[in-house]
Amino acid sequence: MPHIDVGNDAPGILGLMRFRPETADPLNALAEALLRAPGSLSRGERELIAAYVSRGNDCTFCTNSHAELAAQQLDGGMPAVRRVLDDRDSSAFSEKLTALLAIADLVRRGGREVTDEAVATARKAGATDVELHDTVLIAAAFCMYNRYVDGLATSLPTDPAGYRETAARLIARGYGS
Repeated sequence: MPHIDVGNDAPGILGLMRFRPETADPLNALAEALLRAPGSLSRGERELIAAYVSRGNDCTFCTNSHAELAAQQLDGGMPAVRRVLDDRDSSAFSEKLTALLAIADLVRRGGREVTDEAVATARKAGATDVELHDTVLIAAAFCMYNRYVDGLATSLPTDPAGYRETAARLIARGYGS
């Protein structure tokens, strides 16, 4: 049962954003910049980082939402995404992405958990300063998003197909649409 009445039946963060559009705009702008803006990490890779952090935080809504977004944008689709989320097996992806996922998990545990060794491993695998920066910021932002969604005990979609439909809309139009 949600902790507050948001006045709509939209699940997860979608309902919260309808409830407080003045906070939704900057949160959506941050997601747009982190997950969709041009960059050397693909949109699918960035969505996978978001899903991975959300899974580590046990945020069902964000895990499922961003796993679907990643799956629709990455080679290997949902089977590859599930291997990363369920088994922590990132062998379907590059050594660089594997190292960045490890950094994201360290950030999820606490910012000071990120070690020189983890950064060196990512650099050795080809990660750039921008990719390191963006990975840390995606992980930190998704800790916030996850706590926002779960801290208010938001509802989950009644039909899992809702994740696929929302992902298709976000891929086509972006966050805030």
